[in-house]
Order: sequence, then C-alpha cells, then structure tokens
Amino acid sequence: MPKNESSKIGQLVKSVLSIVLIVVASIGATLFYFDRSGIALGLNTASAEVPAEQQPAAPLPNPIFEPLEPFTVTLRNERGNRILYVAVTLRVPDESSRRMIINYMPEVRDRILRDLSEQQADYIQTTEGRAALVRTLTQTLQAPYAPQPAGPVITGVLFTAFVIQ
Repeated sequence: MPKNESSKIGQLVKSVLSIVLIVVASIGATLFYFDRSGIALGLNTASAEVPAEQQPAAPLPNPIFEPLEPFTVTLRNERGNRILYVAVTLRVPDESSRRMIINYMPEVRDRILRDLSEQQADYIQTTEGRAALVRTLTQTLQAPYAPQPAGPVITGVLFTAFVIQ
C-alpha cells in the first residue's frame, strides 16, 4: 500500500474517532446538565422518580365531629311501645358544614326526631336496620335548610349510644 493511501486511511480513522469522541462528549455533557438541573429525560425513570417511601406524606386533615344532644323517642308497634335512646355524632368534612349544623340545630334535631320516631324497633336492632337508619339520617340532614340553597355535607352519622327498651 502506498504511503499516500495509508495516510488517507489514517486521517479517515482519526476523523471518525474525533467525531465519535465529540458525540460521546456531547451526550455525556447533556446528561450531566439535565441530571444537575433536575430535568427528567425519561431515559432512566428509576433515578428520576423518588420512591414512595421517601416522599413526604401529605398531612391528613383532622376530622370534624359535631356531637348532638341525645334523643329519646317512643317507637310504636303492634306489641306496644318501646323507648329508643340514641346519641348521635355527625362527621363533616369542613367548617362551613359544621357551622350550618350548629346554626340550624333546632331544625336538625327536629328532622332526626321525626326519622327516629318512624322506625320499627325490631328492624333497627339489626345491622341492616342501623345501616338503613344511617343512610336515612344522612339524606335527611343533607337536605337544604331554608333559605340556604344547599345543605351541609355529612360524611358520617355515628351512634355513640343506642338503647332500645
């Protein structure tokens, strides 16, 4: 092989190696820059994402409970009268719902008393009966209170005492 051809091949190899070196250096510098600046490229998602254990948990809001004075109602049936004594606490998601319950307390208590007095003692002593009573009270209490266009949001009706005699 003549020396002229050998030097051309050598120059070509040097040029190709130079181009490869420049490309590799560019890619490395780009990855370094994006890693330092916190920009995720999506190439390696394992290093871009913070594991769930290391992420700070968002603080949960404290529950808002509004206890009501206990209720005593007479339940009538074909076998006679029975007495229901029940204490109720309402769970609400926000302060505005709590304020509405407090502001309309006479109407809240009236609605609960009416619903309780319509119950059958044998039925509300069952698990299904109590669950149905919770649903009924929730719907009744979430209905609007005049002149308000919407009622409070009730996320739970909790029985803190429940006695039938």
